[in-house]
Amino acid sequence: MVADVSAAAKGKVYLVGAGPGDPELLTLKAATLLRSAGLVLYDDLVPPAVIAMAGRQALVVSVGKRCGVKHVQQAEIHTLMIEAARQNLSVVRLKSGDPLVFGRAAEEMDALRAADVPFEVVPGITAAFAAAALIGCSLTDRRTASSVEFYTGHKAADQGPSQESPAEAATRVVYMPGRSFRSFAEDRLQAGDAADLPCCVISRAAQPEQSIQWSTLSELGGVVPGPAPVLLLTGWALAPAAARDAGERANDSAPLSVAPDCVPAHDL
Repeated sequence: MVADVSAAAKGKVYLVGAGPGDPELLTLKAATLLRSAGLVLYDDLVPPAVIAMAGRQALVVSVGKRCGVKHVQQAEIHTLMIEAARQNLSVVRLKSGDPLVFGRAAEEMDALRAADVPFEVVPGITAAFAAAALIGCSLTDRRTASSVEFYTGHKAADQGPSQESPAEAATRVVYMPGRSFRSFAEDRLQAGDAADLPCCVISRAAQPEQSIQWSTLSELGGVVPGPAPVLLLTGWALAPAAARDAGERANDSAPLSVAPDCVPAHDL
């Protein structure tokens, strides 16, 4: 049975992972969005075979760089996405690998949020996983390697000296963290991580019954995770998302304000 995947919606931007290069490694959702999009903005590292999957109706535009030479500035990409969505086009922002791994997705999501443009992130296979598969090497091995860290040689030109201590500089993703986080939290606090370091526990990510729990490192030991599989994420990069979640929960819990001469709809 073929999955029923929705076409790209007009007026919406999709940050789509093109994977490591093989078109057959695209997700079904990424392929469907490419075929149905009105505008495709692709990075230079996306191979022609993937770009060719765009539908005939799509305007396909390169907005990437090669060897550090930019022909489109990041701010211009933001403007292109926002203006196209406001013109009721469905926009696919196509990125090599996974959008959330060194793909400037954070900057683009911030711009889209600020412009009140709806968007969705569609994950892709990041290059590290494809490289490991190519050489037949697992990135983790319970006998020799219990963690993976990703680094980039590129930073924003206007980024000043890091305010984080070395212990806190990485975003950590812990697979199969167990049912208790107390030992992990104690170890990280002893290693020098801040007590208010943002933490997120995700149960059954990308599944219909997925659940998300936010915490700080000092409070993490009291979190009871949902059903497996569970992922634990920690790091300052999570801070904006944690703040948004707190704001949404505060709005949801705010009491309904009713004028004296009105009654709530559910009482009518």
